[in-house]
Amino acid sequence: MKKSLAALIALVSTPAFAHHPMAGRTPSTLSEGLLSGIGHPILGLDHLLFVVAVGVAAVVLGSRFVLPLVFVVATLLGTIVHVMAVDLPLVELVIALSVLTLGALLMLSISVPNAVYVGIFAIAGLFHGHAYGEAIFGAETTPLLAYLTGFGITQYAIAVVAGTVIVSAWGRMEQLANNVPARLAGAMVAGAGFLMVGEKAIGAVFPV
Repeated sequence: MKKSLAALIALVSTPAFAHHPMAGRTPSTLSEGLLSGIGHPILGLDHLLFVVAVGVAAVVLGSRFVLPLVFVVATLLGTIVHVMAVDLPLVELVIALSVLTLGALLMLSISVPNAVYVGIFAIAGLFHGHAYGEAIFGAETTPLLAYLTGFGITQYAIAVVAGTVIVSAWGRMEQLANNVPARLAGAMVAGAGFLMVGEKAIGAVFPV
């Protein structure tokens, strides 16, 4: 358990530029943009956990294929906002809080209107996308479009696969509101989100 916790903390603390294949270098070709876009959601633990949680929540809400699109479209908009040099406040903290919030909702099986989840997906997507934009900021149009295509498709695929796994594990979709796999997934996401929020809070109080 201690080793797993240490590994999770190490992943959470990894610098943002390590979260995509270009390792901080701006993609300059179509293939580099596509590779960076595909890899960023997978290599960034905060982004990956939230996308998985989106897929699980979408199944719980009975909209496995449509609701993930809200988050994906919002991330595209957030990336474009960053590319246009428009700053958002407290991006990393909001991302960490989004992971914690969505994980907690799933873990506790809290009943809230679907509109609340849609709002969380949209707001969180904007901030996650803004963070994604750092990897492609300053790129030409071709690698930029390739990047957007790559991470948009990858996020959607991850969310749908995560939802499919939950359906396969539990069966009928209407039983999912209180199912164990969904709540366990939420607990894992919430735990990671708690570590992320703690890291950001400590960093704010004791800046390096």
